[in-house]
Amino acid sequence: MTAQALIAPLLPAGVAVAEERGDPPHARLPAQEAAHVARSVPERRGEFTTVRLCARRALAQLGVPAAAILPGPHGAPQWPAGVVGSMTHCRGCRGAALARRCDVAALGIDAEPAEPLADGVLEAIATVGERAQIRRLLHHRPSIAWDRLLCSAKEAVYKSTFPATGVRLGFEDVAITVAEAVVRLQQSGYFGPDGPSHHQSIRGSV
Repeated sequence: MTAQALIAPLLPAGVAVAEERGDPPHARLPAQEAAHVARSVPERRGEFTTVRLCARRALAQLGVPAAAILPGPHGAPQWPAGVVGSMTHCRGCRGAALARRCDVAALGIDAEPAEPLADGVLEAIATVGERAQIRRLLHHRPSIAWDRLLCSAKEAVYKSTFPATGVRLGFEDVAITVAEAVVRLQQSGYFGPDGPSHHQSIRGSV
């Protein structure tokens, strides 16, 4: 990692993080992973390769042997036993965050360019209340892509909850309050393996 860390400062102790700003030319995939993207376009192969390079670096920080990291039936990465984790990639950022399951129950990260969403996307992913708060924030500080931040926060929630619960949430199942200094997530009434879970909140600086 040669650039300033973007993801690591947002995560608690016990989470191993590795990041890259681009695709290193030396990065290679083991045979199983290479076969998975053999017919993909070069850009897809590059991001797939680099984000798994990051994941293996994070595994090494945890003292876990390197392993092939293949997508499961719903696209979520399949981690070694006893490990939870999440990966993300976008223009200019690839990263992976992993932890031991005994230390962290679930983990989700997402990175996006600091640019507004395309027309119509906010309406598709946000509740009425979320759209109202984004309009207020954009009026107050239009230089920040609040709509993209909301979308990214929701994606991180989905990445954390599906591996932990097996439940695929829809955009309407998660309500997020975005403030200028804090993102507050509230997930209400979804059903996991142990029944309904009400009012779970996570706070983190942005």
